[in-house]
Amino acid sequence: MLPEVFLIAGTRPEAIKLAPVAAAMRAAGRLTPVLVASGQHPAMVTQALAAFGAEADVTLPLQRVTGSQPELLTEMIKQLDAVLEAREPAAVIVQGDTTTTLAGAMAAFWRRIPVVHLEAGLRSGDLDSPFPEEANRKLVGQLAALHLAPTALAATNLLDESVNPSNVLITGNTVVDAALEIAAKELPFDDAGVAAAVDAAEHGRARLVLVTAHRRESWGEPLERVLRAVRRLVEAYPDIRVVLPAHANPAVRAQVERGLAGVPRVTVTDPLPYPALARLLSHAYLALTDSGGIQEEAPSFKVPALVLREVTERVESLHAGCARLVGTDEDRIVAEAARLLDDPMLRLSMTASGNPYGDGLASQRTEQAVAAMLGLAQLPSPMPTSASLV
Repeated sequence: MLPEVFLIAGTRPEAIKLAPVAAAMRAAGRLTPVLVASGQHPAMVTQALAAFGAEADVTLPLQRVTGSQPELLTEMIKQLDAVLEAREPAAVIVQGDTTTTLAGAMAAFWRRIPVVHLEAGLRSGDLDSPFPEEANRKLVGQLAALHLAPTALAATNLLDESVNPSNVLITGNTVVDAALEIAAKELPFDDAGVAAAVDAAEHGRARLVLVTAHRRESWGEPLERVLRAVRRLVEAYPDIRVVLPAHANPAVRAQVERGLAGVPRVTVTDPLPYPALARLLSHAYLALTDSGGIQEEAPSFKVPALVLREVTERVESLHAGCARLVGTDEDRIVAEAARLLDDPMLRLSMTASGNPYGDGLASQRTEQAVAAMLGLAQLPSPMPTSASLV
């Protein structure tokens, strides 16, 4: 029997970033990946895994009443502990900074099972932004036996916190692997408006602008400013088409529909399945986004991103020039978008240096790193980077 490794996913981004790792483990034949759905966002995890032809091997039967974070954390730890006791995996992989990530790390640590932190080392330096994610990832950083950093900067953050350098490896971000794989399939769109917008972009009839504003700190007045900026851009540029996947929250969806009512060439959709979102992004001319995932994926498709946040922990794209931090100031959003829409060479220059988040091989490095930790392989070479850690 090959050693089992649990890959714990509770949200769509976690499932998307862990699915390629599970595939790499199956391909290498040294480890048995066990995909565990924590129950945090069960429908979204199922949908995301299905895009990769995968499904959860274990689904936790959470009993939620209040919907609070303390209830979610304690319920997940209780259920995870029972599964860990029954199956005794050789290692547990958690990804990112969600409540699932923290629960998985704590449950495994208490069982003395090595914790592997995928996408380790991201830091905003502000416990209030993003909240509670900044605290979650710092706490997991204290429990992990192996820290798989997506970039040199993330690795440096860990070393600055006195993490043992021998336990840190730069792998790149597995979301790059996932996005490239899924977009290449060019699966059909279920939404006719999205299909029409992409068709227009593919045939040179329009420039596609993808807009996402789903983070809680964007709700309310910040979102209103973003919507006003979108209206102004559509009025100023007759050749752009906007696609905005709205948050599932009914109040947020209603605000988006009110703010863009009657505006031509704008398609407001439900949250898109990952294959549709990846393909949509691959055809975009520009992204206006508060999504961490899109900040990581856009450079692979040579799409510049204007980041609708006041602070971002994904500063590598800012340093590489492929993204700009604009916040939710209406005038600044319009001005920065206009610069890119007016100057194709400026847009090209923003994406000329490639993707600082990965080269499409992060999943393979992750598999090899976990196998090496368990004495089954040699440690892989880190992702090539111009930044030095010593």
